[in-house]
Formats: sequence, structure tokens, C-alpha cells
Amino acid sequence: MKNLKKILIGWLLVFGTAIVLFNSCGKDKDNDTDDSNNIDVTNISLDVPTLTLAIGEYYPLTATVTPDNATDKTVTWTSSNTAVASITDGTITAKTAGTATITAKAGNKTAICVVTVSDPLTSDEGVVINGVKWATRNVAIPGTFAAKPEDKGMFYQWNRKIGWSTTNPMINSNGGTTWDKSTPTGDVWEKVNDPSPTGWRVPTREELQKLQDIDKVTFEWTAINGVDGIRFTDKISGNSFFLPAAGQRDYSSGTLFSEGTSRYWSSKASDALNAYMLEFNSGGADWSWGHYRRSGFSVRSVAE
Repeated sequence: MKNLKKILIGWLLVFGTAIVLFNSCGKDKDNDTDDSNNIDVTNISLDVPTLTLAIGEYYPLTATVTPDNATDKTVTWTSSNTAVASITDGTITAKTAGTATITAKAGNKTAICVVTVSDPLTSDEGVVINGVKWATRNVAIPGTFAAKPEDKGMFYQWNRKIGWSTTNPMINSNGGTTWDKSTPTGDVWEKVNDPSPTGWRVPTREELQKLQDIDKVTFEWTAINGVDGIRFTDKISGNSFFLPAAGQRDYSSGTLFSEGTSRYWSSKASDALNAYMLEFNSGGADWSWGHYRRSGFSVRSVAE
């Protein structure tokens, strides 16, 4: 009887060990099967590698992850400079001027988009007319452009960097209200006094004269959003830009007058009291031998 019990216990031990081994093998097999079913990401790409946005603009990036049947296609987004451009669920928000790199990651693969954010008040695409690249908007506060082509910007006395309002009451870009009756000095508009945004400058006399080359440029009196002005068009390329008829401020008192007529400064003095300019109204346009430097005229910049 005792021998029989020993035999049974022995068989039970063998049988139990076999079950344990069998279960262990079964689990290992299941794990092997799970690993073999995992499909890794092989690539991620973005719809654009570079992007230029103005402050306040948005752009939804599109990420493509391959293969289509990858086990985990989750995309995570990061920005190298969130102060310039932030990223949320793939949508870029342009915040301040500068450059940021947006990175999209899926699995262990990454793709980038380099974003350049520009300030529309300090940057302009420009337009080439008869070989000269002109800004499409007047100079406003020193170092900035007006928001729209039909906006008048500010008036400037020749070779001075203080802007004056194009509407009443009269006030300058520094907050002053007293007109400067003194005559600006110099033979050319000095760089230190140029109110143009970075990369731009006051045009030369010769550049203004190129707008009067009737073989290459046409001009017409027209209006944009109710603002009268003149449009110059390159005959070959068809490029054009609009100068609003902003009027001017009187050289002796700063009084605003002559709306419907406009004068735009060149960088060249014509004599000790005057400087060359472009003058136009509904009857036509012409460059002038000069007018008092103390006057307040508009500035339309050209590319440096």
C-alpha cells in the first residue's frame, strides 16, 4: 500500500511538472506572437518643409506616417521657439518675428518644418518697376510700413526721421505737436535719418525719374477703397504699385493741405533749401526740381 502511494505521488509530481512546463512554453509562444504583430513606423513626412507666416497667422501642418498599418501612428509636435511659433495638434500659430523649427515625431522617426515669422509692418515683398524694387506701402511710424497700400502712412521733412500725422490734429511720431521750421541740412538723405524699415531706403532722384519713363512705365489716376492716388505699371512685367494722394504739410506751419495732390521725397537735395521729389495729381505725375525741405511729404521706399 505504501509503495502504491509513493508511485501515485511520483506520477503526480511528474504530471504537475509537465503542466507547468507546458504552460510556460505556451506563454512564451504567446509573447512571441505579440512581438511579431507589432508594425513599426518607417517614415513621417510633412506637407511643407519650410513656411513663411505673418504675425497672427495660422497654418495646419499635415503629417503623413507610413506604413498605413503601423501599430502606433501617434504624432507628437514640438517647437524650438514657442515665442516665435507655437504648435498645437499640428496647427502652427505665428507669434513674433523670428525663426522656429517645428518637429513632428512618430515612433522613432521625425520630420521638420522651418517656420519664418515676419512682421507685416516691417517687411514687404516689394514690386519691381522698370528695374527698381519698390515697397507696396508708404512709410508709417519710423521703421514701419503702413498696414495697407492705400494707407497714407506719415509725412516726413527731408533728411529727418520724425514722422508727422497725415490727418489732424498734427502730432509727430515722438508725441510732439510743434512743427520744426528749421531747414534740414545735407546733400543727401543720410542713412541714420532714413525712416524706412530695415532693408529699405528713401529712393534716389534717378529712381523716381524711372517712373516717368513712358516707354517702360504707364500711370493712371485711380482709387483703392475710396482713396485716390496713382498706379504705376511696368509695361513688360505688368507689375504695379499704388501711391495714395496723401496731401502734404506746409513748410512754415505744418498745416495739412492739398489732399488730392501728393508729393513723395527723393534722397537728393537740389539746393540749400530744396530737395527733389515726385509730384502728382489727377492730371498726371512728374518729378520736380525741388521743394522746401521743411515741408512734410510722403516717403515710398525702395529696396537696398
